[in-house]
Amino acid sequence: MPRWGWVILGALVGFAVVMWLTRWLSSRRVGTIGVVDGRLHPCPNKPNCVSSQATGAHAIELFRFDGPPTRAWQCLIEVLRGFPRCRIVTQTDCYLHVEAWTPIFGFVDDVEFLLTDDAIHLRSASRLGYSDLGTNRRRAEAIRHQFEQRCRDASRVREP
Repeated sequence: MPRWGWVILGALVGFAVVMWLTRWLSSRRVGTIGVVDGRLHPCPNKPNCVSSQATGAHAIELFRFDGPPTRAWQCLIEVLRGFPRCRIVTQTDCYLHVEAWTPIFGFVDDVEFLLTDDAIHLRSASRLGYSDLGTNRRRAEAIRHQFEQRCRDASRVREP
């Protein structure tokens, strides 16, 4: 094999090792998820997180609904079960933790939802890295869009 062939092979192997290590690191859960004093954890000082309980660059609109909160919650769960590259990890009567992964490299993000009497708060954050190039915001907006299409009037949601 010519010398340049070994260089290309070495670069490909190195890239594969780095990608495997990055995926492995991003698959490990961090301790900054869950509810504390009735609120989701604040976003870290990195541009890879959005939250409906944040201000400034991290802020994102919460999910609003009409009708009973339990029906809106059930409808959100149905939306998430059909959403690509998402898996519900923790589900209670008022809290959801979802793992979502990016399509190409498979980086794992944590998406959380907190139900209140008149809205659903969300937080979406990357587990690894500094910037997510807007992935968490786009995903949260896509979930909100589907929620609004199917669940805005929660009185139309069928009972489980």
